[in-house]
Amino acid sequence: LALTLAAQRELGRFAVDATRGEWQTVFTESLADKRVLLLGFGGVGKAVAARLEGFEVQIIPVASRAREEDGFRVHGVDELDMLLPTSDVVILTLPGGESTRHIIGDAELSLLPENALIVNVGRGPLIDTEALIDHVSRRRIRAALDVTDPEPLPKDHPLWALPGVLISPHVGGATTAMRPRIARLVRRQIELMRAGEKPINVVVGG
Repeated sequence: LALTLAAQRELGRFAVDATRGEWQTVFTESLADKRVLLLGFGGVGKAVAARLEGFEVQIIPVASRAREEDGFRVHGVDELDMLLPTSDVVILTLPGGESTRHIIGDAELSLLPENALIVNVGRGPLIDTEALIDHVSRRRIRAALDVTDPEPLPKDHPLWALPGVLISPHVGGATTAMRPRIARLVRRQIELMRAGEKPINVVVGG
């Protein structure tokens, strides 16, 4: 959510201006009143949705299958092409793997409206990097990336220099809040197993 807000309000530009001692006001995009498509509605997607609810946005969750969950109508991924043309912001929270590789490619990026923002906090290969470079270079869309393909991004990679791209070095979870939550989860898992119960977040065949 922080990455989305930073991109919409162009905080990267203001940070650069500050290093130069320059005071320049800019009229920027809001997050309010936008249609936000969440591609992925697992733990991370749901957490993003919960944090978005106070921002006066329309949340459109998309997952592998359509369903009603947590008060949302979750669309199936087969509806993605129908939903992209009216999405102002697309946030990717999917896991990696062959089934999700390049789920956003040239065809999907072409469906986005002008000046749409695509945010990737899942895995770099979810987006076809070459297609993304093409669309951002033409200033059709913007991007905010916590993950990239390749990763880490080489110093001479064209994404670094593109206007309309905000990059953070895969630090979405690297905060002071992370370790206490990991510790609580580990304790909870141990308690469940000692009680002979099934632990949560079990990955079968993963």
